[in-house]
Amino acid sequence: MRIRVTVAAVSGALVLSSFAMQSAQAEDNHVPSPKSRAELVAGLLGDGHAGSGKQSRAAGPVDEEPPSLGVTFSNVKVAKAIKVGTTKQVTSTVTYTMKHPARLKITAKNFVTLPILYRGSDDMPDNMAAGDAPATCKAVTSTTAGCTGRVDFYPAEGWLLNSDAGTWKVSAAAATLDGNEEPIGLDHQKRLGTTLVQRNSTLTVNAAPEPVKKGKKITVTGKLARANWETNKYAGYTGQPVKLQFRKKNASSYTTVATVKTNNTGELKATRTAVEDGYWRWSFAGTTTTNAITTAGDFVDVK
Repeated sequence: MRIRVTVAAVSGALVLSSFAMQSAQAEDNHVPSPKSRAELVAGLLGDGHAGSGKQSRAAGPVDEEPPSLGVTFSNVKVAKAIKVGTTKQVTSTVTYTMKHPARLKITAKNFVTLPILYRGSDDMPDNMAAGDAPATCKAVTSTTAGCTGRVDFYPAEGWLLNSDAGTWKVSAAAATLDGNEEPIGLDHQKRLGTTLVQRNSTLTVNAAPEPVKKGKKITVTGKLARANWETNKYAGYTGQPVKLQFRKKNASSYTTVATVKTNNTGELKATRTAVEDGYWRWSFAGTTTTNAITTAGDFVDVK
């Protein structure tokens, strides 16, 4: 189910924003079903931009926040980098330890916890992202649980700007809801870790002619491109150093033979003398905003 979620910052905590339910309420005191509870918790009341529901440009503060549940989070594990393209949904898993009072029933239908990523300042983030569903937790002791959640990105729905690429911070939230879907307790802990949300890259290679006479020239071309989240297309990544590498036919490793910068359309070109059979490839080390990538080797038969 598509979950509608919008988020923004308030005094270091979270305030819930409830949207029209897309599935039936659970019969037990009208508490939302497990599949729809996440749409009640993913942060603070937003600025109305709930179009996709998965990510939201951050909004201004609201006046009230529910009391603390006494929940804290630790041992957060998140991917070092999350590569996001132009159209397909990208999901990343986040695990964490949740400590809570023994009296808090984390298996109750009205309890929700989930991880949230945010970009920018703690108090007024530029953007935030959560998952389509709550985290699942398994009790370790009467006061601790191991939780697994997810964060979903939908680049085709317009919630990511190119300027959002880079370092995002990790936070986690927990809340309980009353029968009217109002929060009666809430905790939001920030700065639990970081990850890179990167514009996905593509890289091509072509070594020609094939075959080639020994002593003649080989031209290796290619193109480095990356996702543009604002046009939902890939565009050349300009001015980037990319290594040209060669591996002899029976060798096990590649050697860098040149470093070439991409031109104003992301194109690459290098010329080498044909000496022996082997594989040619391009290798890009990546940047904070764009992931590293290396092509497969293109074999050239030297006669």
